[in-house]
Amino acid sequence: MGDFSIQISSNLVNRLADDGEKLKRKPKKTKAKVPRESALPQTKVNEKQHYDDPETPKGIPSPGWPVQAPLFLPATPSAHSVNTELDAIRSVIQESERVLEKLQKQEDSIVQEVTERAKDLRDKEFKLPYQKPMPCLADYEACRACYKEHGNDILKCAPLTRSYYDCVRRVKQQSSLAGQ
Repeated sequence: MGDFSIQISSNLVNRLADDGEKLKRKPKKTKAKVPRESALPQTKVNEKQHYDDPETPKGIPSPGWPVQAPLFLPATPSAHSVNTELDAIRSVIQESERVLEKLQKQEDSIVQEVTERAKDLRDKEFKLPYQKPMPCLADYEACRACYKEHGNDILKCAPLTRSYYDCVRRVKQQSSLAGQ
């Protein structure tokens, strides 16, 4: 649908206000039809001239429109009420700071306690069980040192290797007898 604009003239408002007095109708004047495209720019121009007309005084409202009451803003609050509000806000801030300090102290103590418990659990869980000493450790170390010292002539380490082998065999026999 096209755009429409309605203009209400002061004559129309007066006629509506005096409706009871004048019952007689004037015959309508027929106007020549004008295409809508050409009519719209004229009405816009007319509207602009109607509202921005420099000849109409700005202080006097146009006839037919109700006069709007002026808008009054509340007076600024007194200094006493502002100070009491500020004092109330300051007391709330101080109380919040005290609560914050208490919470920080609680947090520190809880962190310390949790750290201690974690350390105790870690120590208990990763504690190495009792390890039996390795049998024949002295013979093993002697044999190993000999091989490092005489890498080219390993036959010099044969007596040490034989004693280590005998020691291991004895320990195996003892463990098999103890297991039966």
